[in-house]
Amino acid sequence: MQKLLKGDSKLLNAWAFYDWANSVYALVISSTIFPLYYGALFRQKNIEEIVLLGFSVRSEALISYVTAIGFLIIAFISPLLSGIADYMGNKKFFLKLFCYIGAISCISLYFFSLNTVVLSLVSYLLALIGFWGSLVFYNSYLPDIAHKEQQDKISAKGFSLGYVGSVILLLICLAMVMSVENDAERLQMMKYSFLLVGIWWIGFSQYTYHYLPNNKNENKLHKNVVFNGFKELQKVWQQIKQLKSLRRYLGAFFVYSMAVQTIMIIAAYFGEKEVQWGSDSKRTIGLIVSILLIQLVAVLGAWLTSKLVTHYGNIFVLIVLNFSWILICTYAYFVVTPNDFYIAAVFVGLVMGGIQSLSRSTYSKFIPEDSKDTTSFFSFYDVAEKIGIVIGMFTYGYIADVTGKIQNAILFLILFFIIGLLLLLRVPKK
Repeated sequence: MQKLLKGDSKLLNAWAFYDWANSVYALVISSTIFPLYYGALFRQKNIEEIVLLGFSVRSEALISYVTAIGFLIIAFISPLLSGIADYMGNKKFFLKLFCYIGAISCISLYFFSLNTVVLSLVSYLLALIGFWGSLVFYNSYLPDIAHKEQQDKISAKGFSLGYVGSVILLLICLAMVMSVENDAERLQMMKYSFLLVGIWWIGFSQYTYHYLPNNKNENKLHKNVVFNGFKELQKVWQQIKQLKSLRRYLGAFFVYSMAVQTIMIIAAYFGEKEVQWGSDSKRTIGLIVSILLIQLVAVLGAWLTSKLVTHYGNIFVLIVLNFSWILICTYAYFVVTPNDFYIAAVFVGLVMGGIQSLSRSTYSKFIPEDSKDTTSFFSFYDVAEKIGIVIGMFTYGYIADVTGKIQNAILFLILFFIIGLLLLLRVPKK
């Protein structure tokens, strides 16, 4: 097949389509069906805590700690692998590798059980690592395949495709779950949903792989190359220190992203446990409807944000989005009823899609024009994001575990957004 040139619409669309393939993990596994399944397992046994490695841990804290461990692993291994990818030019290989690890682990969640909780959590952990690990190499393709003036638009298109594709599969899963009447059958349908996620992810990603360039060279792997990623991060950091705009932006992103990603991960567990739904069937329908609202409104949010950026600039819009998050989190602290949760879901969706796509494309614009190793820059971006998530998830899990009230953790998320907003004010507007 003839290699497509940078900026080619077919290449851009193929890149964006990977969001369609992999976003089903974020929606079905991370945000809806798995949190419902996980909560139901504890309710079945009428317990809120589980003894693990000699410690008694609350259910919501346990999943938070495991999630944080997963992101810590990603933060460590992504520089190693991106260094190898830069040297050997095989980022496409690693994109595929993490995709298949994640998808197969989603399929293995079919066997998730509290009776084999350690092994089950390993499946959850590997699925998380597969999803986020693949994004390191997926994001790093953006400057390689799109010109700067195309990056905001195609980044937003990727997120929009992801939201639409994942909503389609979630509706299929919802139809499966609600087609049966008793709790045991509903749990079985949830397990079938995990199988569908893995198949969807592997199947649709093939279109992306068909068109993305493979720049593999003849370089041979040797032991010095293994730590090239950390050396590259050090080089990138030295460059960032000389680039005031990029340095200040990255500092702000580190703080507010800590809160954004934590909210995205814990929203379903918060809704599943804290909202007074009335019954299990209402809980299932209500939580899925809430997440669907978030996803559908997020498409509008991503589009609206890309339009606002053309008039007001990236940094100003990011400041507005951070202020919006502060208001939303303040409201979420008082959420009790399903209607409260639905209202929060609409506003979360409106700002979630926008802040994600805009953060990615803003960072891409700050990368120097003459930089060739874009993977290293995005690896640095990724490590900053992941370490932030580790801090956010551990903070959330610890506060929820100690106080027994998830709402108390929301107060810390508000603090993160306030600091992020103040740091964004220091970033040059252009």
